Amino acid sequence: MRLFYRNWRPTHLGRWVNRLMGWWSGLGLPPRFQAALEAHGRTSGLRCSNPVVIATVEGKRYLVSMLGPESDWVKNVEAAHGAAMIRQGRRRRVHLVAVPPEQRAPILREYVRIAPSGRQHFPLSVGAPVSDFEAIAGRYPVYRIDPS
Repeated sequence: MRLFYRNWRPTHLGRWVNRLMGWWSGLGLPPRFQAALEAHGRTSGLRCSNPVVIATVEGKRYLVSMLGPESDWVKNVEAAHGAAMIRQGRRRRVHLVAVPPEQRAPILREYVRIAPSGRQHFPLSVGAPVSDFEAIAGRYPVYRIDPS
């Protein structure tokens, strides 16, 4: 973990692996829960791409920030008022809607179940009850993916 992230920020190796995973996920190759999220940078205005894991709960798709609210992609999406693109073989315009903390627990639980690299950033294990996820829900932003 320390090879890829330090102080909740990616290292040089972490950025390289993120670029590779973003490219792989953007092609639409397995696993199907991976994708590339593209949003305009809040300072540069250039399109930034990040690999993400899409959690599906009750038929709706969600993105979770494993690094919390200080993640660059979270700040970029908020600056763009939710406007983004999801790339899984093809690009689709989407609108990301912030999920209130009191509704995040089942989504966080599903995310920890399906995201092997992301679960290392959570203090809970895969089988933890939803009530444990309710206690940490405010620390991890969650966005519902709506068509644009």
